[in-house]
Amino acid sequence: MDEGPITRLLRRRADGDSDADAALARLVYDELHALAEQHLRRERVGHTLTPTDLIHEAWLRLDARSAAPADRSQFFGLAARRMRQVLVDHARRRLADKRGGGGEAVTLSALDAVAGGTADLDALALEQALVQLEAIDARKARVVELRYFGGLEVNEISELLGISRATALRDWEVARAFLHLRLS
Repeated sequence: MDEGPITRLLRRRADGDSDADAALARLVYDELHALAEQHLRRERVGHTLTPTDLIHEAWLRLDARSAAPADRSQFFGLAARRMRQVLVDHARRRLADKRGGGGEAVTLSALDAVAGGTADLDALALEQALVQLEAIDARKARVVELRYFGGLEVNEISELLGISRATALRDWEVARAFLHLRLS
């Protein structure tokens, strides 16, 4: 497999090359911005985070020493996880500010919107459902994280997780059904 520019920069970054960090940020920024926009379209109306805020907050949580992704897929999988954490933390702070005033209703029609739709989704409800799914089947939860938060395609997920495309697709379908039941 050919080593792409992101993979080369990730290796340099893991080796402590500070120039690689800045070069990596420039190289992936547009893709991360599109991913952040996609996440925020799924959030409640009037969300106070901007795509740029989401990217910057997630980037700060991407510590090169504690988590050194080996390639592009792993990098975007990790970035997706960090964006999820930012959104969940933001939702928790918002609810804490309201003194537990209750989250907004989840309106989700079968997680069909998960792969790019515009469902109004409560980040805390999704997080709780994902934690439940992870307790039952961690791989299925990881598939959802990579697909929903990471925007990865089924082929990329199967390669990243070392499973067949059919298994990744089946995990995605089962996980969507599970989450739909938990969120409806």
